[in-house]
Amino acid sequence: MKSLVAETHRALNWDHINSLADWVVAEAIRIQQIPAPTFAEAPRAAYVAQQMAAFGLHDVEIDSVSNVYGRLPGHTRSTPGVMLTAHTDTVFDVATDLTVRRENGTIYGPGLGDNSLGVSALLGLAKYMADHNVQPSSDLWFVATVCEEGLGDLKGMRAAFQKLRNQVGQIINLEGLSFGHVYNGGIAVQRLHVTATTEGGHSWLHFGKPSAIHGIVELGAQICRIVPPAHPRTTYNIGMLEGGQTINAIASKAGLWLDLRSESHMELQRLRQRVDTIIRQLTTTELRFQIEIVGDRPAGAIPAHHPLIQGALAALELEEIRGTLECGSTDGNIPLAYNYPTVTIGITRGGNAHRLDEFIETTPVAAGMRHFITLALAAARYTA
Repeated sequence: MKSLVAETHRALNWDHINSLADWVVAEAIRIQQIPAPTFAEAPRAAYVAQQMAAFGLHDVEIDSVSNVYGRLPGHTRSTPGVMLTAHTDTVFDVATDLTVRRENGTIYGPGLGDNSLGVSALLGLAKYMADHNVQPSSDLWFVATVCEEGLGDLKGMRAAFQKLRNQVGQIINLEGLSFGHVYNGGIAVQRLHVTATTEGGHSWLHFGKPSAIHGIVELGAQICRIVPPAHPRTTYNIGMLEGGQTINAIASKAGLWLDLRSESHMELQRLRQRVDTIIRQLTTTELRFQIEIVGDRPAGAIPAHHPLIQGALAALELEEIRGTLECGSTDGNIPLAYNYPTVTIGITRGGNAHRLDEFIETTPVAAGMRHFITLALAAARYTA
């Protein structure tokens, strides 16, 4: 794969890569301006489908969950293709101010790097292939997925993988802000909605009766005293609290939303067991808890010596960047759990993902696109 990466890079025309990078950045802003909260990606999906068709992709369609598909035919249809993915959804609701601002080679805008730039890069590859009349060795499947963020539970990638798993041999996933990082592992994630219920009552007349809010607060406090292992890295986060009716009523219902993560599936289960133990200890006849699993992302990995990983690192070396191997929670978790060769790469550097002041750096985009284009076409040659 390393030699294929080098040969592919030498054979391609990079004369207008800076112009393509400018287009990718501008397209990322156009995409970012279309609100796409998780479960409400349809308007953005419609735009992406229109762009795929404009660049001549075949079999363009939007499925029942709003994933967008397009295929660039390869020289040989008898061999497995390569699936290229980027998620369209963001963590921001439809009321979010999506105004962008530029400052010294940096562009600020919520959702711009995660993952409008990833989707734009996907379209940028299609544009490059059309502009240079390049045909891949095997089919390239372009897939813009939904429900990667929050409570989406990778619904889009689950559907896309089931649809294409028998037609592709490798998967390259894009996250806009991860340039220089090569993700060969997906961490295990479980997300819980824990609800406490009591009879409730009046804050004065029934003082001393159990409160659902007090129960949830105590549960949260005890969870926060858990010290998870640093190796394998294991984390937890209480992301949301809810409950109560009014200030002078003993709450009859309250809840918290808990995110558990680990590089080890076994360690994640240990963490979950500790949470379950705390809940059992707090449960009484008057204070009851209910646990709902609202997210369950499987873990998986391919070894560092796998040809796809070595190819991704080799393509970075051509940009004079020493890539770092990472584990994360991305769309890549789904195929990795089935031992499918999958890598997640990035297009630029930036920061503050999931914040209103999220930003991308524009200078690395040209190198990021060279890296992506080289790896995608080398992977197509490898599968052929």
